[in-house]
Amino acid sequence: MPTERQRMLAGELYDPLDPDLVAARARARALCRALDDTAEGDGARRRILCELLGSGGDTANVQPPFRCDYGAHLHLGRNVFFNFNCVVLDVCEVRIGDHALFGPGVQILTPLHPLDAPARRAREYGRPINIGDDVWVGGGALILAGVTIGARAVVGAGSVVTRDVPDGVFAAGNPCRVLRPL
Repeated sequence: MPTERQRMLAGELYDPLDPDLVAARARARALCRALDDTAEGDGARRRILCELLGSGGDTANVQPPFRCDYGAHLHLGRNVFFNFNCVVLDVCEVRIGDHALFGPGVQILTPLHPLDAPARRAREYGRPINIGDDVWVGGGALILAGVTIGARAVVGAGSVVTRDVPDGVFAAGNPCRVLRPL
């Protein structure tokens, strides 16, 4: 029988109050709080990022405060930059390519909830998010569950990304839509 974490990562309904998941979130929150207390260039920041993230902490540049659900399901390419106040809810995997840039207040949200109210009280599920190399996401943008953003795309500030964005385009708005090729 699969564990609740296995169900969660597979995008199936799972119990978010499972003790193992609660403990994993508590671990991530403690590491995020510790990250908040580091200074630019502090070796402690690098150590915390390497411990928190599934991969990529060795070259990531993250400006605190930064928040995530688990961290372990967040996989970064080389030299990814998160500006202040970014949030990544990684109940499913989030994969981000090399040299991606995220403005302040960007939220990357993999969780989803059943539309049926009784089911929603006890279960949730999610969809993975994939973001390509050299993507720039403007401040305050929301990237929702199941979305793929192609390489070299630019997402305008304040956009709500509800569907895939192809490679090499500028996309913006609510809902986010392609405005022009780059």
